[in-house]
Amino acid sequence: MTPSQALPAVLALLACAAVHAQQGDGTRVAIATAIWKPAKVEATPERIAALKAPPGFSVAPFATGLKNARIIAVAPNGDIYVSRRDQGDVLLLRDRDGDGKADGAPVPVASRAGAHGLAIRDGKLYLATVKEVFVAEIASDGRLGPLKLILGDLPDAGQHPNRTLAFGPDGMLYISAGSTCNTCNESNPENATLLRATPDGKQRTIFATGLRNTIGFDWQPRTGELWGFDHGIDFLGDDSQQEELNKLELGKQYGWPHVHGAGEIYPQSTPVGEITKEQWRARSTAMVLGYTAHAAPMQLVFYRHGMFPAEYDGDAFVTMRGSWNRSSASGYEIVRVRFVDGQPRAIEPFVTGFLTDGARTHIARPVGLAVARDGALLMADDANGVLYRIAYTGTAARPPGAPAPAGPMRTQAEQGSGVALAHQRLAVPGRMTVVSSAFDANGMLDARYSEYADGVSPPLSWQSVPGARSYAVIMEDPDARPYRPFVHWLAWNIPAAVTALPEGVQEQPRLTEPAGVLQGRNTRGSTGYYGPRPPVGDAAHRYHFQVFALDTMLELPFGADREQLVAALQGHVLARGAVVGRYAQKVKPPK
Repeated sequence: MTPSQALPAVLALLACAAVHAQQGDGTRVAIATAIWKPAKVEATPERIAALKAPPGFSVAPFATGLKNARIIAVAPNGDIYVSRRDQGDVLLLRDRDGDGKADGAPVPVASRAGAHGLAIRDGKLYLATVKEVFVAEIASDGRLGPLKLILGDLPDAGQHPNRTLAFGPDGMLYISAGSTCNTCNESNPENATLLRATPDGKQRTIFATGLRNTIGFDWQPRTGELWGFDHGIDFLGDDSQQEELNKLELGKQYGWPHVHGAGEIYPQSTPVGEITKEQWRARSTAMVLGYTAHAAPMQLVFYRHGMFPAEYDGDAFVTMRGSWNRSSASGYEIVRVRFVDGQPRAIEPFVTGFLTDGARTHIARPVGLAVARDGALLMADDANGVLYRIAYTGTAARPPGAPAPAGPMRTQAEQGSGVALAHQRLAVPGRMTVVSSAFDANGMLDARYSEYADGVSPPLSWQSVPGARSYAVIMEDPDARPYRPFVHWLAWNIPAAVTALPEGVQEQPRLTEPAGVLQGRNTRGSTGYYGPRPPVGDAAHRYHFQVFALDTMLELPFGADREQLVAALQGHVLARGAVVGRYAQKVKPPK
């Protein structure tokens, strides 16, 4: 028996094991699972010739022998950059004569352990590893200048270490940070998210949450809306969880780890803060379209480049790296997402045949995907190290389409910016005293309350107000830039009998002590308290701890933002008060 024959036989013994998921609420689900990964075989000319694409398209090697080729980025002049995670470097390839093949051997231009995500903007190449983002000037010969670290504290990776980068039409750098696990309550709020940063890395926020591992994302060229393909949960059986196509919007959460797909509840996990799964589902945004479970979506690009027939304009292409935990293989292909009037309608195979020998073997695991300067698609295979070129051989060429409009991203980012402080917008005659035992009014906050140190909330107390049924807290910094005022803390439905919060309130959507207190989304994009983090060298920023006495308990779900909270407070405030603390960071802390 050959090794390629032995592997399926061994894996068949592991397939279809019965797994029972239980938790304290009585859930019991029997799931048939399988482990099956087709064996890798050589990408011979005969096997490559058998690849299938729609009529009029050709698939051929652009370069070979690249080993663990992962993410692709193409410069405006046509230079092609490919990251190799296992080799820890970035390669430069060129096709100056336009023959559809790389000119000679690739040139290493960068070296960093775990090199993965790539993006190009304004003559610079950005490179992401697990925890860092670097930037370097691109020279006229395509080589790179010195790599400069602009972010060194991305969250640790665990199960999903593959950070990806893309610049949005708003000029901001978007960074995918996958989850550390299959399903768990993350301790770092930046895991299982899409992050949004300034190009210099000095400021970043959490754009969207509840994303298990959204490696591929891009902006629809007609609408400017952001779309991403998320990896489904493992070990739910052959056909669940489907891979999720999501429209990604600021402040929304997309279900993981407790809800998936169109609203299915994951049987084992438990939300923190005694939140029910039904409540979590009510706060989650369901997928727009699903694709075959465990296909493993990777890089995603929208097409606007002119070589392909006009019917492809505005559609998305996605690499599917391929399953390993399904009894019959899925993925190992490039798919096309058809968009009509800027909205997705269907997902269908585009390039297939990377599965060979009746799906018992494979010649490629598709990862990177980009559009070459001439409009051809480039696909990186991290198994056999082939860079494929998918070209249209007909006569459909026309000018490239316009870039995606910036409006949607800018509109989302500007919500709630440039407004007055909450207590100035909620003018009421009643006044109440608010104090903290940790700082005097207009005094300096200790470093432990800042994100440069412990990042814990300071103790806060206030005067009891007759007739109050609950209290709400809003903490804002009017001196921040560019988000002004920056929201650091939102809490509401504090019981009327409670007139103080201790140091170090839990940073979760719902508190169990004091019971029932809900917390909202701060400008950073996390839930609960986020401490001062003014730029090093700034004059002291002012932090307004505002407390509102209310005549009601608010019907507002956890995770709401300040604008939603202020709207809910209207007409219910009996009295208000505030205490201001200041903070400045004079010395840059060590990374």
